[in-house]
Amino acid sequence: MTSIPEDRIPVIVGVGEIVDRPKDIAAGLEPLALLEQALKRAEADSGAKLLGELGSLDVVNFLSWRYRDPEKLLAMRLGAKPAHCYYGPVGGESPIRYLHEAAKRIARGECSVAAVCGAEAQSTATKAQRAGIDLPWTPFAHDVEEPKRGAAFQKPMAVTLGVFRPITVYPLYESATSAHWGQTPREALAESGQLWSTYARVASENPNSWLKKQFTPDEITTPTPENRLIAWPYTKLMVANPTVNMGGAILMTSLAKARAAGVPEDKLIYPLGGASAEEPRDYLVRDQFFESHPQNAVLNAVMDLVEGDGKKFDAIELYSCFPCVPKMARRTLGLGPDVRPTVTGGLTFFGAPLNTYMTHAACAMVRKLREGGTLGLLYGQGGFVTKHHGLVLSRQAPREALAQDTSVQAEADRRKGAVPEFVTEASGKGKVESFTVIYGGKGDVEHGVVMMRTADDARALARVPASDSATLAHLRNMERTPVGSLGEIVTAGDGVLEWRVG
Repeated sequence: MTSIPEDRIPVIVGVGEIVDRPKDIAAGLEPLALLEQALKRAEADSGAKLLGELGSLDVVNFLSWRYRDPEKLLAMRLGAKPAHCYYGPVGGESPIRYLHEAAKRIARGECSVAAVCGAEAQSTATKAQRAGIDLPWTPFAHDVEEPKRGAAFQKPMAVTLGVFRPITVYPLYESATSAHWGQTPREALAESGQLWSTYARVASENPNSWLKKQFTPDEITTPTPENRLIAWPYTKLMVANPTVNMGGAILMTSLAKARAAGVPEDKLIYPLGGASAEEPRDYLVRDQFFESHPQNAVLNAVMDLVEGDGKKFDAIELYSCFPCVPKMARRTLGLGPDVRPTVTGGLTFFGAPLNTYMTHAACAMVRKLREGGTLGLLYGQGGFVTKHHGLVLSRQAPREALAQDTSVQAEADRRKGAVPEFVTEASGKGKVESFTVIYGGKGDVEHGVVMMRTADDARALARVPASDSATLAHLRNMERTPVGSLGEIVTAGDGVLEWRVG
């Protein structure tokens, strides 16, 4: 038995999801309506009337529609007046962070009922725009500033060369990590295909998935007109799919409140603790790209939470915007290539409602633990391998009060090596640190991008023109990584550095 007062033990009591596939575009639900429906489903799942007593409401940032104060609009729809009412910034880790922070709030006695929710309606918004249809939604808040995303934090040269979006930055980690692990590009691609095929299989069994089709590893990794290359080595089936309409919500309360409200014991799932850390937003000021110190610090911390008792996770969710992330995470966790890395289905196949995928992952994890098993790990990340948060859920009540200080930033910073100077002028030889090749909509090469180290060990970005077939062939050699190879640095007529093999 625990000695913690029951009104200070946070517990998840309800989860709710909604997937909207309107036959008529104009009938599509706006994000605010998806949020409301998901929360009401979470309340129904708990079997208790709790939404009217919300003391804490966190709404995950959404990008498919813009509102002024959406968290307040949602609270009004629910008839609630939460003291903590928050709409946060962009970040794929944010649902896990909000869940953890809400649990801490309950543990401190600041509130007894909390909710975390997120929604996107990008599929409907995109179809309506293409069809010229005015949606009967809450008017778009044009006077509200657009949320800051990747380009706002990156160096001008990264923007010039097109490596400022997730799809073109994550391949830099893909190339650097696989080289560091001693894999050939073909071996790395095979691992990605196998991993993504596992995500697809789980998504095919999830009733809330956007795609419910299984794919073989080869179908995922082989470029075709329908599965075009987007940024080497990633095809369309290896990247997140944001064109979905989805809402998800998690309802949490104290153990005392749950029992007083009559929530069945077999519904209760307990947050045991977690950890967070992050990298600089500008990815070019990191020490290297073959591992993430904040990711390692977070995952080691959550392992320490459970393995001191000799226990293991019965289920895990490893964030899956691109293959490099779960490939890095499973190695840090000491898991093999045959790992089942998801209870949800991944951002390609389940769907990627942008920042709120991990809200759905939390819903899936709660259902999984209710069915059997004891411990679950939710690992989310945001930015460009930037922000990391892990949270452990359990069917068993905690023996210790929920920790309030859960940052492992100091440990992540302690492991950080020297950061090279970034330069935009260089000559002589350049050594490949990482790279990608960016493709157009018809599968044609736009240009390659090499991240390199100069003769004096500064870091620079260089272009490889589409016309330089020899260098592009060197970069895309499936049997030997170009990472570590030397080439000539030249300055093009527009002042941009270029790199050529030789």
